[in-house]
Amino acid sequence: MSDLLRLDIFRSLFASVADEMGATLGRASSSVNIKERRDFSCAVFDAAGRMISQALHIPVHLGSMPLSVAAALREVRFAPGDVAILNDPFRGGTHLPDVTLVHPVFLSGRLRFLTACRAHYSDIGGMSPGSMPLSTDLWQEGLVLPPMKLDSSVRRLLLANVRQPREVEGDLEAQIGSCATGRKRLEALAARYGIAELLRRSGQLQDHARRCMEAAIRRIPSGRHRFEDFLDGGSRIRVAVERRGRRVTVDFTGSSPQEEGNANAVFAVTASAVLYVFRCLVPEEIPLNAGAAAPIRIVAPEGTIVNARPPAAVAAGNVETSQRIVDALLGALARALPGRIPAASQGTMNNIAFGGGGFAYYETLAGGMGARRGADGPSGVHSHMTNTLNTPIEALERAYPVRIVRYGLRRGSGGRGRWRGGDGLVREYEFLAPAQVTILAERRTRSPWGLAGGGSGKSGVDRLNGKRLPGHAAFPVKPGDRLVIETPGGGGYGTRA
Repeated sequence: MSDLLRLDIFRSLFASVADEMGATLGRASSSVNIKERRDFSCAVFDAAGRMISQALHIPVHLGSMPLSVAAALREVRFAPGDVAILNDPFRGGTHLPDVTLVHPVFLSGRLRFLTACRAHYSDIGGMSPGSMPLSTDLWQEGLVLPPMKLDSSVRRLLLANVRQPREVEGDLEAQIGSCATGRKRLEALAARYGIAELLRRSGQLQDHARRCMEAAIRRIPSGRHRFEDFLDGGSRIRVAVERRGRRVTVDFTGSSPQEEGNANAVFAVTASAVLYVFRCLVPEEIPLNAGAAAPIRIVAPEGTIVNARPPAAVAAGNVETSQRIVDALLGALARALPGRIPAASQGTMNNIAFGGGGFAYYETLAGGMGARRGADGPSGVHSHMTNTLNTPIEALERAYPVRIVRYGLRRGSGGRGRWRGGDGLVREYEFLAPAQVTILAERRTRSPWGLAGGGSGKSGVDRLNGKRLPGHAAFPVKPGDRLVIETPGGGGYGTRA
């Protein structure tokens, strides 16, 4: 057997550990958001905190999780059996509902690996149900957990600060089980192949990913390729991509200062978006690990919309600004690599959170994907930084006092062109009990752009009882009220023949 083939076997072995962690978490969890939508991610790290492998879960989670693991290694003294918990966005987190667990794997008495998983809780406290408020500082968004060992006292503190303690406790137990599953599988691999072989192969996988990323970077023409895009509120994301040899610098200098609202992205979110975009340039199937990130240098000035300082509000930075960072990067690369980059996708996650007496819920909605040369954009899909599933109507209506009156494609919302952008969705909710609702959505005033002469996709529209709402809105509802969300379409590509 060739060494390259054997390395590929180990790539699959490490990936299978993360995959099984995800299967455990999804099946054992309590909340609809995690069990049905799969709003979670799992990965395996070496003892230095370098990511070895990940499951194909949520890009915005996975690119940022190494910074959370690094924070846990700095601030927690691990012993066998420990579990660390954190959600602090300024220590590698994304926003507060995304709670990360880190679990050490000791082999022959030494720390050799770590397993980690991140899951989006439907509530983590804060000023509104679902913990996605129209906030102006971090404390309004919920309970902040710096890296610490998860013991009975921390557990009691967490459950005392959420609106759905039984649901959160179930999701927490599922995460603990997920990390333990990963540890057991790594122990089994070490028993079969030996610790030294596992360590050697994990290093080789990172070297292989680095070489593949360097090869993709070398295909970018030299020079400085610029683009800028805007959030609906006016904040600018300006980026310049510059290749030098086998390395690339992604420079966000000139982006807007951090804002008073919650659209601020922390550095971990920006790094996730950058890594995601450059991974898309690699044609081979590679593990997305620390090696893949090594050739990429990110310049994100502190105090800006792409690298906010505490105590900035960040709830929408993770879900919305991350999408606009991707749009800006793809726009820059479209100038460098014409014909290889798609038009803008919907550029939002269409976040909906609501809750009332004894319940809290959160979901994101799909939309249109941008067209590319040779293919129309898919319709009704989650794109770029989100990779969750649809919430089945049956699961939603069974668990919460809401009825889905209408759910389907928003025909004609994709941008025109030789290849059309994908269509968005229409989802109509009828509330059956009083609730407080929050919407965090972008591309309501600035449409997803087309490429090579293709038209823009239609911007999104949100209405309550027929009255149009802003993209960021919070409001009460009563039984019988109807909320309609029309998500954006993707941009078109090319002029029609």
